[in-house]
Amino acid sequence: MADVPEEVKRLLEAIDAFEAIEDPAARTSAISEALRQWPGYHTRLRQLREASVRALRDEQQKTWPEIAKIIGDVTPERAQQIGKGVTTAQKVKAKKKADAAKRAAEE
Repeated sequence: MADVPEEVKRLLEAIDAFEAIEDPAARTSAISEALRQWPGYHTRLRQLREASVRALRDEQQKTWPEIAKIIGDVTPERAQQIGKGVTTAQKVKAKKKADAAKRAAEE
């Protein structure tokens, strides 16, 4: 974990701490509360990443391949989608819609 940012390490350590809760009832309660709050934090993280990608593009004039490399494990096309705020759920929905339209046209 040498190249992992400190903030990521702390988040992972916090998740590991749930395993250290010995009482199953207390562990279940703590994990459940974290999961209830997670959707809001997930949205915030996604929005922060989107804004950061836009800053890389607009302020630092990075190319989409450069930004994809910074993000890691995404294509330049996906990096561009992230910068536009396109979520994976939106991509899946659009693909299903396109597939349905294609099937309808073939009938």
